Amino acid sequence: MQEQPAFSCPKTGFRTALIVEDHPLFGDALVMTLQTVEGIETVEHCETLEAALSRIEVGPAPDIVFLDLHLPDVTGLEGLMALRQAAPLLPVVIVTSAAEPRTVRSALLAGAAGFLSKHSRRDLFHTALETIGRGQVFVPEVSLSALIDAKKLTPQDEAIRRLSQLTRQQAKILEQVCAGKMNKQIAHDMSIAETTVKAHITAIMRKLGVYSRTQAVLMAREAQGPGPLSGH
Repeated sequence: MQEQPAFSCPKTGFRTALIVEDHPLFGDALVMTLQTVEGIETVEHCETLEAALSRIEVGPAPDIVFLDLHLPDVTGLEGLMALRQAAPLLPVVIVTSAAEPRTVRSALLAGAAGFLSKHSRRDLFHTALETIGRGQVFVPEVSLSALIDAKKLTPQDEAIRRLSQLTRQQAKILEQVCAGKMNKQIAHDMSIAETTVKAHITAIMRKLGVYSRTQAVLMAREAQGPGPLSGH
């Protein structure tokens, strides 16, 4: 006789999922959890952000990503922002042991589709998938205090929100600007025309709401700032 599932899991609309998590035990546990969701046919697992970005670039992209905030090659919200820049329409769910209100809020401002603690029950992962599948953002009740009025945002929160609007190419150029490189050197290093670099920098400053390269650099540093924006 075929074994029946412990409980029924409604279809979520997601067929493929990608887990980005370097802890092997939790990664395997999450794979098994997602495999119990009706409708999900494929669950892949990467241990670094670089591997995840390469997987997305090769395609086809997964329907949803579960991302740890602390990886061997990136810490904090940089991983989320990189995934959002690589695939703006791809829902990314943060799964971490650091569920402080500020971390939750900053992740949502950076474009996360949901936020889950690693200590969450299995059924909460199912609920998150159902919620996100309906086009809504999922935040557990215990984290709702993170959803504060925008007027109370800290300078770091605001910097994160603005930086999350940059495309992947713009983010790469801003990194070069932060390293002190001039347009000509950036163009050479990225194998693009100097006029293209100038156009991107103009777009970057417009999105960030600043009027100079120096202000753009200061905003990038503000977003990194003392946080707690990293999780485990």
